[in-house]
Amino acid sequence: MKGERIRRYRDGLRAETLAAWRLRLKGYRIRSQRFKSPVGEIDIVATRGRTVVFVEVKRRASHEEALFSVTPHAQSRISRAAALYMARHPEFGHYDMRFDVISVTPPFRVSHLDNAFRPPA
Repeated sequence: MKGERIRRYRDGLRAETLAAWRLRLKGYRIRSQRFKSPVGEIDIVATRGRTVVFVEVKRRASHEEALFSVTPHAQSRISRAAALYMARHPEFGHYDMRFDVISVTPPFRVSHLDNAFRPPA
C-alpha cells in the first residue's frame, strides 16, 4: 500500500508540473504551487492580466472523471483557501478571481477548463 501511495503522489506532482507549463505557455504567470493553508490547499495560483486564477489539477482516466471529482466540498475548501490567499496578498486586492480545473489524462493530455466553478455563497 505504501508503494501505491508514493506512486500516486509522484503522479500528482507530474500532473501539476504539466499543468503549470500549460498555463505558462498560455501566458499565465505562476504565483504559487501547492499553496497550503489551515483550510485547504490550492494546486496552482496564477495570474494573467488583472485576474488571479486558482487552479485545481486532477489526474484521472478521463476529462469527465476529473471534472466530477471536484465535488462541492472540494470547491468550498478551495474557495476558503483562495480567500485566505487573497487576504495574505493585498497586492491582488483589485484583481478579479476565477476558479479553473485542469485535467491530466493518459498519456499526457492536458485540458484546461476556465471558470469551472463559482465559490459557494
